[in-house]
Amino acid sequence: MNINSDTAVQLIVGVGSTILAVLLMLIKIPKSDYNSKLSNSKLAIVVSFLICGFMMFYTMANYGNPRIHDWETFTMLTIYIVVHFSTSIISYSMIALLKTEKHKKENLFVPGLFVSAVISFLLIEMFCLGKMRYFWFVCVVAIVAFLIQSVTYIIYFDRAYKQSLKDLENYYDEDESHKVKWIRFCYVISMLTNLFILVYLCLYYFLDYKMEVASLYTLWYLVYMLYLTSNFISFIGSHKLVLDAFAYKTLSGKVFAHLPRRKRKQNEDAIGQYCENEFRKLEKSLEKWVADKKFCEYDKSREDIARELNTSKEILYHYFVSKKGVDFKTWRTQLRIEEAKRLLVENRGLSIHIICEMAGFSDRSNFHRQFVMMVGCSPKQWRESASSVL
Repeated sequence: MNINSDTAVQLIVGVGSTILAVLLMLIKIPKSDYNSKLSNSKLAIVVSFLICGFMMFYTMANYGNPRIHDWETFTMLTIYIVVHFSTSIISYSMIALLKTEKHKKENLFVPGLFVSAVISFLLIEMFCLGKMRYFWFVCVVAIVAFLIQSVTYIIYFDRAYKQSLKDLENYYDEDESHKVKWIRFCYVISMLTNLFILVYLCLYYFLDYKMEVASLYTLWYLVYMLYLTSNFISFIGSHKLVLDAFAYKTLSGKVFAHLPRRKRKQNEDAIGQYCENEFRKLEKSLEKWVADKKFCEYDKSREDIARELNTSKEILYHYFVSKKGVDFKTWRTQLRIEEAKRLLVENRGLSIHIICEMAGFSDRSNFHRQFVMMVGCSPKQWRESASSVL
């Protein structure tokens, strides 16, 4: 392997990407039904980084090889191969973090990687054999495949991201979209990084400093991988809150899954009686919970609240759907709005922002939106109208 000034960038990026891959591999994710997607996403990122490291070392190993008649073009080619694989793998990884259920189109991921591998092999072979006519033909096919791949994954990612925001909104009263916004930001950076390689390919023969541009781009790619890794590790540390929301639709359909096996085998009447007993206990707990104004405490998941009420989140969900005819989130928001209406009138010297927090809303814009939707006017208008009546 040749290490010199011409291969220094490849060495730095190759070592850096390999270290990041090993770092992610060393991070253990507890096995559970909710963590499988997170584990798959981590594995995909690790594979992407390892491919990058392999291609960088492969480039270095071929420095001075008589088969490589144009070192600048060969370097550009290996960078493109890294980006081509990265587009597919990172897209799959980001979508895996957001999807609540496996989609049939995810089965296209492996065939897509196979096509990428075939195209990469043909590009390298045609270039090394000097068959430039076939090489440029494969280049055109590769670029078209790259564009189709990128557009397809962008569409899938956008759908998954919007669905994840909807799941978070359905699970939490407060605006929790910031918990997944980093995923969208990383994906946008990834797509812009990939877009640059296309611009670089189109302008390749018009550039005076081909190697300088290629080196800067390669170093930037390492910075991007470092940024993605740091955000992913941070997400692993706080993923439970988000995964609870994403898994909620599945869990809500398994109301009795936590029951002992003997009880699950009993007839429907016995299960119905069990629910009624649980509901009576829950009603008493809810009365005390409301009297203590626990609904004013924000940034709590359904699991936390169910624990306070000495029940499970499945029973809590089933109770509100079957007995109240409304989901828990809406019911709690109504309590908070009623509390806010009272506080606005009784505490005229306090700002609306303080009232917002006292009523249990951590986000003022969400408080304003919910207040207008349920009351028909803004908090300020409500306070002024109450003042005129008094």
